[in-house]
Amino acid sequence: MYDYLVVGSGLFGAVFAHEAKRAGKSVLVVDKRPHIAGNVYTEKIEGINVHKYGAHIFHTNNRQVWEYITQFAEFNRFTNSPVANYKGELFSLPFNMYTFNKMWGVVTPEEALAKIEEQRREIGGQPRNLEEQAISLVGRDIYEKLIKGYTEKQWGRDCRELPAFIIKRLPVRLTFDNNYFNALYQGIPVGGYTKLVANLLEGIEVRLNTDYLADKAALEALADKVVYTGPIDAYFDYQLGTLEYRSVRFENELLDMPNYQGNAAVNYTDRETPWTRIIEHKWFEFGKDEAGNDLPKTIISREYSSEWQPGDEPYYPVNDEQNGRLYAQYKKLAEAEPEVIFGGRLGEYKYYDMDQVIAAALRCCAEEKLL
Repeated sequence: MYDYLVVGSGLFGAVFAHEAKRAGKSVLVVDKRPHIAGNVYTEKIEGINVHKYGAHIFHTNNRQVWEYITQFAEFNRFTNSPVANYKGELFSLPFNMYTFNKMWGVVTPEEALAKIEEQRREIGGQPRNLEEQAISLVGRDIYEKLIKGYTEKQWGRDCRELPAFIIKRLPVRLTFDNNYFNALYQGIPVGGYTKLVANLLEGIEVRLNTDYLADKAALEALADKVVYTGPIDAYFDYQLGTLEYRSVRFENELLDMPNYQGNAAVNYTDRETPWTRIIEHKWFEFGKDEAGNDLPKTIISREYSSEWQPGDEPYYPVNDEQNGRLYAQYKKLAEAEPEVIFGGRLGEYKYYDMDQVIAAALRCCAEEKLL
């Protein structure tokens, strides 16, 4: 008999399992995938740590979280500086003086601000949808070239059909600064995320290819308490209806060249290009292997955003009002299950960054008196 059955070996499950074991508890981790690490899983191909479920760039201003996670891996000094490609024109992200100079030829922050202010005036009154909200923040030109097409591909809907609150604010920097996250601590674990999660799970029993929901009663009987990090609606067999998610499809290509696009992430912001972005994985680790040698080949992943269907991997919760109401009903059901802890992006139906997942897992450990 185990003290805890942890369902899912992503960051939430792995951090919880590690702390439970450290507190002297017996822990079993199960995962339906054939590998550990959930969506942060990285696989080494041709010396390159490939982010198999999309780019994961660790960033945080939370010193406690940074000090915690760096016990399990050394992090490099990668800084996220994506590039936007609009029909062959390249722009710096986030919106900063390099972007405004390319867009309008302005040279000073004063000129850039004047241009944005002039275009913002197009929207009078309260913005009624995402399009109006974006224009009221950054103006028509930036909206048309750098927001509209990308957002419509991401959500599968016209910007005029999307609620304004999705873009509450857009970072506008009147400095020449391409550091996207602007976080105090930022980087990629040297050797990949799988190695980091393996270090968290060291000495803990892990059963892969094990579908908890397909064998719930038998698995639950093995432990006093369950920590569940899968979709909350799936746990309750969708009895109140299905929560909406966006999914992502990846097209990976190994290329016999040292450099495809010269950057880890290039966003394709026009509507006509079917993919949202291309990731070139080697640049997360500066194009070198662990011995510091240049890598002769490269691997790229084209990302296609899609509506989630049963059988797909759920990636992003669609946190609109309708789904929020449905989640609140599922949360009530969850609260009536005192022996089950629901955690992580899917268990809490919340868009979490990695540092927030770790912080939430540590809070959960504290509530369980494991810390």
